[in-house]
Amino acid sequence: MTLTLRSNNFEDGDYLAEAHVLSEVFGFGCNGGNRSPHLEWSGAPAGTRSFALTCYDPDAPTGSGFWHWLVVNIPPGVAELPLDAGDPATGLMPAGALQTRTDFGRPGYGGPCPPPGDHPHRYLFTLFALKAETIEVSADTMPAVVGFMLNFNTLEKAALMGLYKRK
Repeated sequence: MTLTLRSNNFEDGDYLAEAHVLSEVFGFGCNGGNRSPHLEWSGAPAGTRSFALTCYDPDAPTGSGFWHWLVVNIPPGVAELPLDAGDPATGLMPAGALQTRTDFGRPGYGGPCPPPGDHPHRYLFTLFALKAETIEVSADTMPAVVGFMLNFNTLEKAALMGLYKRK
């Protein structure tokens, strides 16, 4: 069985709805709902002891992309994150899971908001099946460090790409 990732909110390669776009609260000029999409997965490889999920924009004009969401230590019995689980205030994240710092400077989901008139950006939602029960990071750990830790603990990964272009 192969690890697969899907969403009820968008298909691989589709444009993300305004509900998932960054809200004005962050000050980048977008006015979306900033709700993380529903995500579910299946086909975890043998030996999976936890999952992690990231959302990364490789097209951000930073020279190093932009991390929009990082979640680690998702228990192995969990196979879904509901709509808006990325908002820490909703309480929808599974027990034991930890959202870590994004490039917005805080944990939790931060939606797309590319520069006006820029080409469509790719938002890569990647699920990692991990051989470690926990990744030893904190809510304030920088995204590059989380990525480093995931790299050395990944058994298999699956990705789903959403697009967004700001007018």
